[in-house]
Amino acid sequence: MTIELPGAIAAYFSADKKGNAQAISECFTQDAVVVDEGNTHTGRDAIRRWIANASKQYTYTAEPFALSEESGRIVVASHLVGNFPGSPVDLRYFFVLQGDKIAELEIVP
Repeated sequence: MTIELPGAIAAYFSADKKGNAQAISECFTQDAVVVDEGNTHTGRDAIRRWIANASKQYTYTAEPFALSEESGRIVVASHLVGNFPGSPVDLRYFFVLQGDKIAELEIVP
């Protein structure tokens, strides 16, 4: 099933598929905040380090399959498969956009 993702979110998942931490960080505003696995990463440099570390530890693919809006945030449901504990898993990505960039991202099971 193909879904139409907003540009910044589509760029995020495309860069993630390629494992490109720099390209992922460039999808975010300078002072963006990411919350994942109980950790908060603030700013592009921290976001780049977060995704680079995740890419070193695990190999995975993320396939978005649903799009909705909840409390002013864009919610993308994605199926993740990889060599991480609990694989496969469906996660929800809560995005807040600012212009053509991601200002906030929270990833939850």
